[in-house]
Formats: sequence, C-alpha cells, structure tokens
Amino acid sequence: MSKDFSRSLRIADQIQRELADLIQNEIKDPRVKQTTITAVEVTRDYSHAKIFYTTLVHRDENSLVEEGLEHAKGFLRSNLSHRMKLRLVPQLHFVYDESVERGFRLSKLIDEAVAQDKSLHPTDSDN
Repeated sequence: MSKDFSRSLRIADQIQRELADLIQNEIKDPRVKQTTITAVEVTRDYSHAKIFYTTLVHRDENSLVEEGLEHAKGFLRSNLSHRMKLRLVPQLHFVYDESVERGFRLSKLIDEAVAQDKSLHPTDSDN
C-alpha cells in the first residue's frame, strides 16, 4: 500500500513540474502566463489529476485564466503524454488555489495587529 502511495506522489510531483514548464515555455496564450501550479492530486487509478493553481492577476480576472487553462487542457495533456512514460495520462481538472491569497491576507492582518499593539503599548526600547 505504501509503495502505491509513494508512486502517486511521485507522479503528482512530476506532473506538477512538467505542467509548470509547459505553461511557462510552451503556451503562447497570455491569459495563463502569470499562472503558478501549486499542487497536484492524482486519483488512485491515475485517471484524473486535480491541478491547483494560483495567479498574479487580480481576482476579477481569474475567470480569464481559468478559460485559458481549460482551452489549453488538451495541449497540456498531449504534451504530458510525450514527456511522461505512463500507460494512462490523467484527465486534467484545474482548481483555483486560494491558500496563497488567504495566507497573504492573514499575514497582513498579523502585521496590522502587531503594529497596532506597538502603538498602544510602546516600550522603552521604542522611544
């Protein structure tokens, strides 16, 4: 069982690396140029892969990025089949990863709370 588990992790990691390279170097669509693949989850039978991505564009433009990725899905899967030695190349399902955005928001809130705490309780070393 653990051997199968490590194989799916290795396949997911390789898919992540290959997709990142394909998106940055092969796809000419400007909608997906600012996209980063953050994680890949592969089903146990390797027939489907959930691709988590984030982007540098504004959240309102995320639908354009999603359209670009959906449009490039066939190209990406075809190139994966040439780059990877798999009997079955998984169907790709793109999912926007909000964890990076959420982490940035939490970090900003923490920084604001620390700054507010320092302004309410100044120490002798701050003066």
